[in-house]
Amino acid sequence: MRIIVGVSGASGVEMSYYLLKALKSIENCEVHLILSQGAKTTWKLESNIPVEELLKLADCVHDEHNLAACISSGSFVTDGMIIMPCSMKTLAGIATGYADNLTVRAADVCMKEGRKVVLVPREMPFGKVHIRNMKEASDLGCVIVPPVLTFYNGARTLEDQICHIVGKVLLQFGIDYDKFVPWTGAGEEC
Repeated sequence: MRIIVGVSGASGVEMSYYLLKALKSIENCEVHLILSQGAKTTWKLESNIPVEELLKLADCVHDEHNLAACISSGSFVTDGMIIMPCSMKTLAGIATGYADNLTVRAADVCMKEGRKVVLVPREMPFGKVHIRNMKEASDLGCVIVPPVLTFYNGARTLEDQICHIVGKVLLQFGIDYDKFVPWTGAGEEC
């Protein structure tokens, strides 16, 4: 399996650390990481984990300005891409096909090749243009997984919430995540 992970400058960059840890635990999963300059700035503001710890979890780290990177071509076969978190700027680029950086170009390539693209948009509240862009991205084949709090699974900590979101994202690729607690129903036996 080969997955591209884009980390944009939206709030919630530390979610990507949990995502990469989960992907790293999968045998034969190759991770290509793009960390935007905005993500690096947000990382310093939001996380106590050194960004180098995130970078160590990737098999290959690409410069966001390198539009000639292997992942910028459809001939470099991947299973798809996850952008977590996905800034509204990145979302707008994807929705309009304005690929001015490697993150948007890699998403564009995945979409044109019919590969899975999962976006974890981070903004609150969503403005009308954000909702329009999410609808457009969804119409183009992207899966939108906003990092919404979940209570039905007994999550008690921030880490529990992040693991639930990571689990929902990984389900899009058919990947089971041991820290994901799915809904099993209430008052029924299956």
